[in-house]
Parts: sequence; structure tokens; C-alpha cells
Amino acid sequence: MKISDAERDALYKVIHSRRDVRNDFTQQPIPEDVLQRILLAAHHAPSVGFMQPWDFILVTEEETKAEIKKGYEAARLESAEQFSKDKQGQYKSFKLEGIMEAPLGICVTCDKERNGPIVIGRTIKPEMDVYSTVCAIQNMWLAARAENIGLGWVSIIHDDVLRLTLNIPEELEIIGYLCLGYVTKFKDKPELEDFGWLPRENLDQLIHKEKWSKKRD
Repeated sequence: MKISDAERDALYKVIHSRRDVRNDFTQQPIPEDVLQRILLAAHHAPSVGFMQPWDFILVTEEETKAEIKKGYEAARLESAEQFSKDKQGQYKSFKLEGIMEAPLGICVTCDKERNGPIVIGRTIKPEMDVYSTVCAIQNMWLAARAENIGLGWVSIIHDDVLRLTLNIPEELEIIGYLCLGYVTKFKDKPELEDFGWLPRENLDQLIHKEKWSKKRD
């Protein structure tokens, strides 16, 4: 199946306009057919040995979100102490999640034992199942953006909070907690780039030919 120029351009538009959304969520519910399209996109991610190690826990109850938010707040304060003194104030000023504001949370897990202990492609790099699950999240992120739905990845939270709150078995690896919902707007740039936390790297400095070479001072 050949991709048309218009379809190609639409894909690149989605990629370049994808954002990690923390603000501006509305309470408009996500229709079931839209959510199914997003999850189906995730389920069609590349997976090592076709093992499809992912599961998706959908979170809508306010009480459940509140427990996760408490875990985030504790981890946020813990994290702030790891930055230099001149960065701590700016870090604390950032809103880095939309746990309560987003109408839907999705916790994505990886079952490393799915389809047996020996999997094509994991014999040398066993972590490939985790990478596959991350690919599923990226598919979900792009599909959500194509549906004009914001998605934010909450990484500032300890796994044991999610494991206890969501009753996740010990044998499953927790990959990410995501916040999804319609938003009032999508920002032109990633927030941390816009705030001057870090600049976007120059792509030319990241491309190496034949062998890796040091290009930075």
C-alpha cells in the first residue's frame, strides 16, 4: 500500500506538533470509539518476537487519581532536591502533570514473561520487551494527537505507588502513567524548550557517519 504525499505530510505534521501535555485539559469525555482507535494504534506497535507485552489500565475514578496525585507530589519534592540550588525554584514552578485535570489516566505495563521465556529478538537484548512497550506508548501519543487529544507522561512517581493503587502484580514492569484528554490548545513548542530549561539540540551534531565521533566541546 503506497502512502500518498498528503498522508505523508499529515504524519509529519502530527509528529512535529506532538506535545507532552500537562495543562489546558477540558472535562470533555473521550468517546469510546476514539479511545478504541488510540488503543488499537498502541496495540499495533512493533514488538520484539511479536510478543505484545503491553497492558493498559484505564483510570477514571477521582479517588484513584487522588492517590496517584499524592504519590506524584511526594516524588516531585524528592526530585527537586536533586537539582542545583539555582534550578530548584524554576523546577518547582513547573506544572509537570495533569493527573486530576485529565478525564482519563492510562497506566501501561510490560509483561516480560508473555509468550514464554525465549522470545525472538530478546535472546541477546532482553530489555527489548520494554522498548516495544515504549513504542506502543509512542503510537498512542501520535494517535491521540491526530485525534486532537492531549497526552502527558507522568514519570515523577514511584512504581510502588502505582502498583499499590492499581493492584499491579509484582511480575509486571510499570512503564508509564499517562494523562489523556481534550485540551483548549496545543502549544507551539514543548514547554521546557519555551521556558528556556534546555534548548533543542542541533540535529547536525547528533548525526555520525560510519563511526561515532565527538562533535561537542
